[in-house]
Amino acid sequence: MRMLLRSSFLIALCGPFIFTSCETSPVAGGGAYHVTAYKPRDPSKVVVKVSLSKENIYVMEGDRCLMAVACSVGIPSKPTPRGHFTIYRKEEDKRSGSYGFRVQGDRVVPAEAGSNVPGRYVGYPMGFWCEFAPAYGFHQGFVHPTPRTHGCIRLHGEAAPKFYALVRVGTPVSIAETQPEDASLGPKVQRVDDSRAPDPDPHISISSAAFQKPSGPLLVE
Repeated sequence: MRMLLRSSFLIALCGPFIFTSCETSPVAGGGAYHVTAYKPRDPSKVVVKVSLSKENIYVMEGDRCLMAVACSVGIPSKPTPRGHFTIYRKEEDKRSGSYGFRVQGDRVVPAEAGSNVPGRYVGYPMGFWCEFAPAYGFHQGFVHPTPRTHGCIRLHGEAAPKFYALVRVGTPVSIAETQPEDASLGPKVQRVDDSRAPDPDPHISISSAAFQKPSGPLLVE
């Protein structure tokens, strides 16, 4: 089973890149994905918009773009829910309750929760979890050019902790096939392709090292 979730120990720490709009720098498959996130003037006015067709996330404060990034959404058989939601739970060190590993002494093997594979179960790391519907949330993970998840919304590398810093419990979320920002902001969003990125070492994925936090400020003025 290929590991579907990108562990947060692969975070590419943000360098001193400051952009004047919601744009990101170029990235090769599996490489760093630098993105600037702007501090909101009024956190209560922040809203999240997800475009399923573009696989983009727009974090907005009125007409002001705070962050615009690529994401991965649900496959057709397990789609990302559509509609209007509210983020109601945040957890930096979240692990999957469905997919992960069985630890057998020094051996770590992929396994689903509840399977007959012997050993202690440890879920895949899903860092910077922001839940908007039961069992659905934004989290750090592999980002692909086509729908890839089981309904969650994955953000690459440093984008996930910055998204986590931008939203709070109560932040509205709109998920639709298209968003008005697709025309104005969509073309500026750099695409990501982690399809050829190697799986992280499972021994690291089951440890606390999978949840290393980025250093330095996450949001700029």
